[in-house]
Amino acid sequence: MASKVSCLYVLTVVCWASALWYLSVTRPTSSYSGSKPFSHLTVARKNFTFGNIRTRPINPHSFEFLINEPNKCEKNIPFLVILISTTHKEFDARQAIRETWGDENSFKGIKIATLFLLGKNADPVLNQMVEQESQIFHDIIVEDFIDSYHNLTLKTLMGMRWVATFCSKAKYVMKTDSDIFVNMDNLIYKLLKPSTKPRRRYFTGYVINGGPIRDVRSKWYMPRDLYPDSNYPPFCSGTGYIFSADVAELIYKTSLHTRLLHLEDVYVGLCLRKLGIHPFQNSGFNHWKMAYSLCRYRRVITVHQISPEEMHRIWNDMSSKKHLRC
Repeated sequence: MASKVSCLYVLTVVCWASALWYLSVTRPTSSYSGSKPFSHLTVARKNFTFGNIRTRPINPHSFEFLINEPNKCEKNIPFLVILISTTHKEFDARQAIRETWGDENSFKGIKIATLFLLGKNADPVLNQMVEQESQIFHDIIVEDFIDSYHNLTLKTLMGMRWVATFCSKAKYVMKTDSDIFVNMDNLIYKLLKPSTKPRRRYFTGYVINGGPIRDVRSKWYMPRDLYPDSNYPPFCSGTGYIFSADVAELIYKTSLHTRLLHLEDVYVGLCLRKLGIHPFQNSGFNHWKMAYSLCRYRRVITVHQISPEEMHRIWNDMSSKKHLRC
């Protein structure tokens, strides 16, 4: 069985490399034609409703799962679910995470579930590659919205919906990105502390207090007609934040009645304000790149802008030097 999985993995890597080379060199950008690129995949398709919704949603999340892992939490309830926002071409980043800090078997006696979040790509070749990857690793979920920067909020809401529907008994959830290095020892043992009673209505990360940027040239441009206020509520940087699993359903339900914004972390902050949940500041979450040193990385929880090669190098160095003191 192990050799079979190994062969499938090698085949997937070769296919990804070939496909990406083909797309970047010889193939023009394709547009979505309305066909269903996941036609050969058997997935769980359900329409889920939550009982406490009394008013008609202004932002219904009316998307279906194209790829799902509905049984991932059935046998063992996870202590931590990790939701990682990624894009189709980032196979190397996903594989680096699987082999380093996102390894579900890193901590004895502590169940971790790792999931990569994707929308649907306009190119059916990339959709097919992700489908094949999913069949090997069983750690990808996809809904049928178009995967784009402006749909990052939909991607996070998909993750919230998944936790609320398929893994509601988990203790904690982390949402992060595919270029983030996570110090799992600090996250598990110093922040979440499995031996203590799980918290409720809990949300923490790098808290930002700011306002909308009105410059149309900015990546974070926010038009006045979409958000007229001069200040955002406190929100955690989308590069990495932690919350108790009960908050997933609360945010998802609240989002159904909250006007959608394309800035995912700001939008989650708006939902938290409606819920009366104040995010706690935690200096261990860094939303910037930080030069590697063993002692410096031992003090943090997240570091931004880490390449797959750096991720392997940092993980291997920290793992091999646990006996050293700073």
